[in-house]
Amino acid sequence: MIEIRIHGRGGQGAVVASKILADAVFSEGQQVQAFPHFGVERRGAPVAAFMRIDERPIRLRNEIYEPDHLVILDPTLTGNPAVMKGLKPRGVILINTDLPPQRFDFSGDFRVATVDASRIALDHQLGSRSAPIVNTAILGALARVIPVCSLDSIVKAISDGVPIYPERNAAAARDAYKQVVLGWQEEA
Repeated sequence: MIEIRIHGRGGQGAVVASKILADAVFSEGQQVQAFPHFGVERRGAPVAAFMRIDERPIRLRNEIYEPDHLVILDPTLTGNPAVMKGLKPRGVILINTDLPPQRFDFSGDFRVATVDASRIALDHQLGSRSAPIVNTAILGALARVIPVCSLDSIVKAISDGVPIYPERNAAAARDAYKQVVLGWQEEA
């Protein structure tokens, strides 16, 4: 089983990202479970989305405390110990930032990748300068660094499930896939 936690702030699209990713993974024949976690105040407040992927039916019904991978939509959340807690060794941390992966010095055996999903979202007119909607861009990067499904499946899930500007959102995912910066060597 692969477990992923997505952390962001209300309005960035963490919950929608988990739903789109779930649709993409399910379309490739995997079992999937996705659910959000947020408090009463959502716009700008920290939110999380949890996702499990497996070949067999998933019977767990609790939050993910020890994820295989983390996706962080707001880089300020990397300083929050609760966000970083529990990541398994050799896990991937994908961060929405314009900084290179080497700027993040996490203690532990983690791989870090970065993508400027905020800029990509703005380039595609997704959200506003003060609140770019980064969910589809981050999913494009995720397809490259955490290969739980193909970029084509993500683009199809975006096209089928995003009611506003599906073409712009699909283009943002494709751009992020190409622009993600890996903190490790890609395997040939």
